[in-house]
Amino acid sequence: MLQSKLFTKTERTFPKDEEAANARFLERAGFIYKNSAGVYSYLPLGWRVIQKLVAIIREEMDAIGGQEMFMPALHDKRYLSATGRWDVDVVFKVLDGKNPKPAFSLSWTHEELITELASKYVHSYKDLPFSAYQIQTKFRNEPRAKSGLLRGREFMMKDLYSFHRDEEDLDRFYDIVKEAYFNVFKRAGIQAVYTLAAGGDFTSSNTHEFQAICPVGEDTIYVCSKCAYAENKEISKLSGGGRCPKCEGKIKEEKAIEVGNIFPLGAKYSDAFDLRYTDEKGEKNPVVMGSYGIGVSRLMATVVEMYHDEKGIVWPESVAPFKVHLLELAGASASPAEAGRKSAKKIYEDLQKIGVEVLYDDRKASAGEKLTDADLIGLPFRLVVSPKTGDKIEVKKRNEEITKIMSFEEVIKLLGN
Repeated sequence: MLQSKLFTKTERTFPKDEEAANARFLERAGFIYKNSAGVYSYLPLGWRVIQKLVAIIREEMDAIGGQEMFMPALHDKRYLSATGRWDVDVVFKVLDGKNPKPAFSLSWTHEELITELASKYVHSYKDLPFSAYQIQTKFRNEPRAKSGLLRGREFMMKDLYSFHRDEEDLDRFYDIVKEAYFNVFKRAGIQAVYTLAAGGDFTSSNTHEFQAICPVGEDTIYVCSKCAYAENKEISKLSGGGRCPKCEGKIKEEKAIEVGNIFPLGAKYSDAFDLRYTDEKGEKNPVVMGSYGIGVSRLMATVVEMYHDEKGIVWPESVAPFKVHLLELAGASASPAEAGRKSAKKIYEDLQKIGVEVLYDDRKASAGEKLTDADLIGLPFRLVVSPKTGDKIEVKKRNEEITKIMSFEEVIKLLGN
């Protein structure tokens, strides 16, 4: 992509109303735009990151048999009323223009809808197990939307739901999803900690969260330094400096960001919507369910919180909007500048031909401005072409301070293409 054609621009200063690093850098670098508190637009660069994350999540969900679908974001009141969740604080309620009281809600989760939907198709034990997921916008009426994309009123989420004949089969699939989630976070550059947690508004049972240890995290977890067993402070009887109940290792108190969660739902929603199956003996039984979420936009924010320096974002290669930032730096005289310009264009075209994603800074801007923007945007590789480099290319990794002069062939080898 030609940077001169990118309709968004970087800013010289950070937004004054943002404290979280993810919001400060993403807004300044032109990845997102703040429409109102907790509500953001994803600009072209930001949307490319979201799509990289979505692709990773989709691959891992498909690999465990998840069937992708899409459900409405506008929910009739009867759904949440059936499970007693209509009056949960975070629900956005919507008037339909006919009745004085809200008749609909904006989705913050989809257990009710998919349970009713499943009741149309599940009748026999032969119809089980199965799992279905979607990647969709969700809404939470957060009283204090803060921390950028970490806690928003509108956000993107992947929610997976599984349906089983008994708890034993749910436990089997629960472990499969657990491993798939570890794969997602590892591929996104995040080391997640599997953490015992409360069920909240979803279930009365204990559940599990995937927590990324980070100083700005809103959650406090206790984690074993030896076996990595962890509990959320909200339910834990552990304390920092204590001993692990599993291996007697030392417990550390850590701040963390919740990037995913998995819930064993039992028959709570099946009972509410009469979701039952007939077993081999002809007896009716409630379907046992599980629910599994990953906040896609929150995951993007977490990556920025964990991968940035004073100059800007340092994107992991797997989720970067582009792999390469190609900079054309012009010299003082016309002819060397023109020579450098042709060289950069040729490199851009050749990289595209072999499938390298390139953001080509072809703008008529100063070298200082281009280099500053490259650090701020944070693509994994920076290639500089100028009259000084001649027929070579100056190469720098965003997460390293060393610059090297290489031939095009050496650059291709470095990029792994």
